[in-house]
Amino acid sequence: MPIVTIQVTREGTVPDRQSVTAEEKAALIKGVSDLLLNVLNKPLESTFVVIEEVDTENWGWGGLPALEYRRKLAAMKKEQ
Repeated sequence: MPIVTIQVTREGTVPDRQSVTAEEKAALIKGVSDLLLNVLNKPLESTFVVIEEVDTENWGWGGLPALEYRRKLAAMKKEQ
């Protein structure tokens, strides 16, 4: 019984959207379930997928909060 957890930041894929849409979540669930079926022969009915949306202030990498890290990357790209 596979259990897959997908974590994404709580922000939309377009401006003015603050979360992943229900349609996007459904596509993730289907895609992951199909992948486990095709690769590991795990039946769809035994695969569980959990999608967790994390506020951007609770997400970070490179030693910085996510939004600050993105600003840093954008500034570095401008300098190039």
